[in-house]
Amino acid sequence: MVEARPNVHRRRFGSLMRSLRRSAGLSLEEAAERLGLSGKPALSKIENGKQRVSGLGLTAFFSVYGVESEETRAKVRAMAAQAASGKRTNLLHEYREAVQTDGFEDFLYLEGMAIRSEALLTMIPGLLQTEAYATSIVERSQVWSSKREVARFVELRLARQAVLSREDPLDLHCILDESALRRVVGGPKVMKEQLEYLLTVMDERSNVVVQVLPFEAGAHAAIDGPFQLLEFEVGSPIVVVETKTTSVYFEEDGDVDRYRSALDSLRTQALDAQASRRYIQELTKDC
Repeated sequence: MVEARPNVHRRRFGSLMRSLRRSAGLSLEEAAERLGLSGKPALSKIENGKQRVSGLGLTAFFSVYGVESEETRAKVRAMAAQAASGKRTNLLHEYREAVQTDGFEDFLYLEGMAIRSEALLTMIPGLLQTEAYATSIVERSQVWSSKREVARFVELRLARQAVLSREDPLDLHCILDESALRRVVGGPKVMKEQLEYLLTVMDERSNVVVQVLPFEAGAHAAIDGPFQLLEFEVGSPIVVVETKTTSVYFEEDGDVDRYRSALDSLRTQALDAQASRRYIQELTKDC
């Protein structure tokens, strides 16, 4: 077993292993002894996402925890592989100095692993931003202290967009509040370029759907703020709520269900994809 930095996927895998141990009625000490581990701390590291477990190592856990269901075993193996995956690490290594918080690093892992993303947003998402629009957003955030830092973070933001064109592209569904399209970021020229780019992506990528939530829709289910729901090939969905300094993750079924219900409601209030395209196209004429 290899020491690892905990990230969201490793913590989720650890939580699953903890649940299996408790279902077997074993304490940390009892389980560690039966598994032949070097005491309670070793097993604790696994359950806290600080230590990877190889596929072969899982066999012992299945035996000690009495996991006989092939469906459950397959789920555990898949989550273990996901937790150990190096996917996105190249991006993190390349832009390490641009990643200021562990929360954002976790988000990069999540975004890289996700197969679907649905969101209500009050600004055009990073995955659909032009360089000029992104630069203006990042500069105004007052998080970065130099032009070089701004440029590197913008590079990272643009590099993230590869998830939309990879072999198994992310399925992106954005519900954009009208304010995201009306707010002139970077000046009329930058905004016109951004809106035109948004239309191009909508036309060229079947995995990208954009709906506009107009002001006239009135109050809605996400009036208290934007959020994003990420789904994965294995494991339960996660809701991400970004703040000024970090990202907050909701994984409990009850929380995820509330946000999913909000998305269902928002989709019905928003313009459909074709009407949204026409709406954005009209806005480009005003820039």
